[in-house]
Amino acid sequence: MDEGSVLTTLKVLIIGESGVGKSSLLLRFTDDKFDPEQAATIGVDFKVKTLSIDSNKVKLAIWDTAGQERFRTLTPSYYRGAPGVILVYDVSNKQTFHRLEAWLNELDTYATKHDIIKMLVGNKIDQGNHEVSKEEGLRFARKHRMLFIEASAKTKEGVQTAFEELVEKILQTPGLWETDTRGGLNLAESGKGGGSCAYCSVI
Repeated sequence: MDEGSVLTTLKVLIIGESGVGKSSLLLRFTDDKFDPEQAATIGVDFKVKTLSIDSNKVKLAIWDTAGQERFRTLTPSYYRGAPGVILVYDVSNKQTFHRLEAWLNELDTYATKHDIIKMLVGNKIDQGNHEVSKEEGLRFARKHRMLFIEASAKTKEGVQTAFEELVEKILQTPGLWETDTRGGLNLAESGKGGGSCAYCSVI
């Protein structure tokens, strides 16, 4: 494979309650920016970023989902074909941690890949008033066989690592991603013709 070629394109979801910082994590990862006035996501936001993992270039199509109930009708198409998902809670808000079970139930209901890789991210560790300890997060992640990291979209801590470890685990899981490229699910190709629908082929 020549140096400039992309090994595969992976659909990655970011889910969790409204206000936990999903969009801020995505913005920090893709654009290295932080906006304290970040507005709530309406429906779904979508960004693409290329990542190099173990000398492989991987294109990520990252879907940032709205946490509010009124936007939940889009759910099935969010999950379809995704080999990886990032579940986010706010370490300074215990309620967002308790709601993770509901998000996992939804994931189990709609995910089309049974061995989908899950990364649990405890966001906002820059906040002083932690209501969820690192140990609690780690226990929950182990119980549900998830990767785990604490992060701060504000200070950048843990953000890059969260995405890199998720992608690395996906690539190490036989059968989870290779079939996508062979089956024509190549987001890079579908977006070549211009226009805004670079991810139509995955819906």
